[in-house]
Amino acid sequence: MEKEFEKLNIHQKLEIIIDEMVEKELRLKDVLKEFEKIYIEIAGKKYNRNMTRMAKALGVHRNTLRNRAKTLKIKKI
Repeated sequence: MEKEFEKLNIHQKLEIIIDEMVEKELRLKDVLKEFEKIYIEIAGKKYNRNMTRMAKALGVHRNTLRNRAKTLKIKKI
């Protein structure tokens, strides 16, 4: 099953994950918050916590990224 999942495009992968979330009746607000938090944390690892490079890659201003990280309580950024 893992190899089959790897062959799917990003849209198809997200549909599978989102279907599971809907089935569990997770609140949209909670899901979006968790997604954003994980997305920023992974970008932080990739860009060695360099806020300028992270912000550029994510398409946001550095201050916006810093504020979102603070709001989401991301400590290692």
